[in-house]
Amino acid sequence: MIKMGLIGCGRIASKKHTEAVIKNSDIVELTAVCDIVKENAEKLADIIEKSGLKRPLVYTDYNEMTEKEHFDFVTIATESGKHHDISMDVMKKNINVLTEKPMALSTKDMDEMIDFSEKNGLNLGVCFQNRFNPPVQELRKKIENGDFGKLFHGQISIRWNRNIDYYKQAPWRGTWSMDGGTLMNQCTHGIDLLIWTFGGEIEEISGKIANFNHPYNEAEDFGSAVVKFKNGCIGIIEGTADVYPKNLNETLSVFGENGSVVIGGLAVNKIETWNFQNESGHPFQNLPDPETVYGEGHVPLYKDFISSLNENRKPLVDGREGKKAVQAVLAIYKSSEENKIIKFPFDFSTDEMKYYL
Repeated sequence: MIKMGLIGCGRIASKKHTEAVIKNSDIVELTAVCDIVKENAEKLADIIEKSGLKRPLVYTDYNEMTEKEHFDFVTIATESGKHHDISMDVMKKNINVLTEKPMALSTKDMDEMIDFSEKNGLNLGVCFQNRFNPPVQELRKKIENGDFGKLFHGQISIRWNRNIDYYKQAPWRGTWSMDGGTLMNQCTHGIDLLIWTFGGEIEEISGKIANFNHPYNEAEDFGSAVVKFKNGCIGIIEGTADVYPKNLNETLSVFGENGSVVIGGLAVNKIETWNFQNESGHPFQNLPDPETVYGEGHVPLYKDFISSLNENRKPLVDGREGKKAVQAVLAIYKSSEENKIIKFPFDFSTDEMKYYL
């Protein structure tokens, strides 16, 4: 039985990480939880206990928790801007880490996390759970089997709504030091899928960002970009939190020599177009939307990460994979700020955007 701890007991932790723990309770035990707001940690512990599992211990200091308890891994679900520092503190105690996205807010911090984990034989995983969506897995099979023939181009569109009430829930949201904007917070899942689909290696990005409707935020509520991959494919990114009056859809479109696929729904959860030679449809065209845009991928993501520890292998979304979408967003920021195409590799941080919008 793998033993884990959880740092950060807010919105995503109480909704999706508890679900992942409960549904993987045959292979993992959540033994302790931590939040600087003790009430949040107690509420999360209540959820675990009410599911019929052993109640985890409650802490308000993650250093104290990781010193007193034994963990095979710790999940980090705090504010985005704290992921790097907490991950490094935990890994320095020889504990594996699974962190919510984005893994950090600068290329330097991401590289430090990756280098430390690899040099010390630790698993560093990142929560890009949409890779595990059944339609996305079906698309992946077609990519790996070569059924598209030559890939040409694709697009990820995230058309959601985030209103003032969402940002009032947590003042760190929409700030450059702790979050970034819509691209970094809401859109990295979709951007990860686009990059994963088209080979993972970016040559250059040209992007623009704007804040159309959230004057109380420092960062963007809209972003767009053209991505040139090293294999010659072209990707288009469109992300917004301005859709009236509620979340509309998240759609991944992929076009190649012998295939066309569009996966849409609320959160890339439903096949809308599926055309290959001798195939003009797919059973997953009838899948329902999930209850929230978080989807249901945390459960299989946890299973994969836990299996990676037992099997002494890297998780599907390790640090190097987790870096790619964040690096793409940073390139869009840098491109918009400097009004030029950004060649890879480069160094950048959201802190460099503080006076841009």
